[in-house]
Amino acid sequence: MTAVVLALVFAGTAAVASAGRDGGSAAPATPSSESADAGFARDMAVHHQQAVEMSFLVRDSTDDEEVRRLAYDIANTQANQRGMMLGWLDLWGLPKLEAGKEPMAWMSGADAMDKGSDDGMDMDHGDSDGMDHGDGTGHGGTDHGAYEPHDGSLMAGMATRTELDRLRDARGERAEILYLQLMTDHHKGGVEMAQGCVRLCEVGTEKALAKGMVAAQESELRLMADLLKARGAKPRA
Repeated sequence: MTAVVLALVFAGTAAVASAGRDGGSAAPATPSSESADAGFARDMAVHHQQAVEMSFLVRDSTDDEEVRRLAYDIANTQANQRGMMLGWLDLWGLPKLEAGKEPMAWMSGADAMDKGSDDGMDMDHGDSDGMDHGDGTGHGGTDHGAYEPHDGSLMAGMATRTELDRLRDARGERAEILYLQLMTDHHKGGVEMAQGCVRLCEVGTEKALAKGMVAAQESELRLMADLLKARGAKPRA
């Protein structure tokens, strides 16, 4: 177990260091604070933090091994990726938070959303068999230019404070369904942002990480659709 942990630490350190030199790239050695590289690292670190929080909440609310295993995988992966992105910002000498900067502003001016290809999935987005939909706002597939932060939901896909409170109070299958629905929205927003970085980021290591996020989260979206179906529920509208 210790060897595995050390391997992860060394891998993360190597990734952080390589983001600083990124040999052969035409991009500046150090991205500016206004760059897509810095914006993606900041925003995705915040986005990932909420995924980790939701995963810990459901872990304590259900005994279902499938959902707990998925939650562990998401929490472990996204906590590690978050550490890498914050490490890059440190390496670049850039702030982790920037006052007055709108979330996802780095995506403006680019057609970072392909509504025709969205996340490459063909899922039924009907009602969730009696599950509460919160404020009725679907987060997945939201145009970044039109998204308005509200009730703690700062970016596309993020759950609101009200939804987090519901997840915190839910137990058993209800918690599983709500978690899977919220995380489906969350992943769709994350895929949208990662696709934006693939198009706009200039640091090769960060672009590669974003591509990996797209592939991994699309795979988890298919798994979550199956888990919802097994519970007689669907992704939210």
